Amino acid sequence: MASADWLEQLRHILDADLQLRTYKAAEWQQLETLPEEDPDLFRLLPDGAVAVQGAGELLRAEVLEIRRARPLGKTELRLVGLMLGTVKANRASVGASAGMEKQTASLGAWIMEQLDRPQADMLPEALTMSGRLYAEMIPFLLIREYHGLADEPYAELDKLLRSFFEEEIILLPLQRNEWLILSPTAPLSDTLLESGEEEESEEESLRSIGLGLHEMLASEWLGECHIAIALPIQPSKSIVETTALLRETVQLGRRFQIGASVHLPWELHLERLISAIPEGDRARFVEQAFSRSDYYVEPEIMTTLETFFSLDCNVSETAKKLYIHRNTLLYRLDKLKQETGLDVRLFRDAVMVKVILLLYKVTKRP
Repeated sequence: MASADWLEQLRHILDADLQLRTYKAAEWQQLETLPEEDPDLFRLLPDGAVAVQGAGELLRAEVLEIRRARPLGKTELRLVGLMLGTVKANRASVGASAGMEKQTASLGAWIMEQLDRPQADMLPEALTMSGRLYAEMIPFLLIREYHGLADEPYAELDKLLRSFFEEEIILLPLQRNEWLILSPTAPLSDTLLESGEEEESEEESLRSIGLGLHEMLASEWLGECHIAIALPIQPSKSIVETTALLRETVQLGRRFQIGASVHLPWELHLERLISAIPEGDRARFVEQAFSRSDYYVEPEIMTTLETFFSLDCNVSETAKKLYIHRNTLLYRLDKLKQETGLDVRLFRDAVMVKVILLLYKVTKRP
């Protein structure tokens, strides 16, 4: 609440003249106390006005002077004390939030500087967020997709993320539309317990958290976004390396996982290897693969193959996922064999076709 707003409201309630002044501790102590009232909160000025401090004694304090023809009752005094205390508490909260934002901005700037270096420096003690970065945390990289939109206020995004995690997260701005989120590991433990499945892995639980986070951001936030997640880390030791890994994961996910918004580094090992192949070598391999047929990339067969590979080459599950008869799927795979000479029901040929599709994506798409 702005100072003028609450002062005007209180002036109307008390029908009195109100003035805010700054007092030193010594000045406050020299004032006469009010009988039966807390001397840390209420004092009497020489002209008969009442002075109210909304908190205990400080070196310098904001004091409200109240001048009215008739004396203030006990209830009115309590009301004034409570209102001034609330205003001070709100200001302190805003100040603390601004201080946290300044700390996170400094840490984010340090990370971005380290990413450009061949080897990252050790994290300075001053940037460990009062030691919080020594604890194990889950790292998330959040990248907003639409750069033309207005910047999201830090405080609003921080509040939204806290409502999702229900924990004291750390939100680090890296650059425009890019943030590193560090969450305590409690959400991971909660997900494992709620699943009721002892065999669910840590990776599967992180995927579930990421999907839930993306759904919340997509519905509550402006614009689409991409999220990358890594296994829990101790940020003080590996925050720069993890940030680099997550940024690469989003880059690979955008290129190879078309339509997906949550990307996991352990699902992109082959894609990372393919991207490391020199561009000229990739182009020659694709040209050779397509010299006989380009049937691989016809929309229907490409969708079929990507689904087939995502389901571990399971014919029945693939047919079910594509809503087609099993014989229809077998017909498509047989036709692929006739056109290209490769039978994806055989491990060796399946690997070859998978590589061809990945190379095609990285070679033909911008």
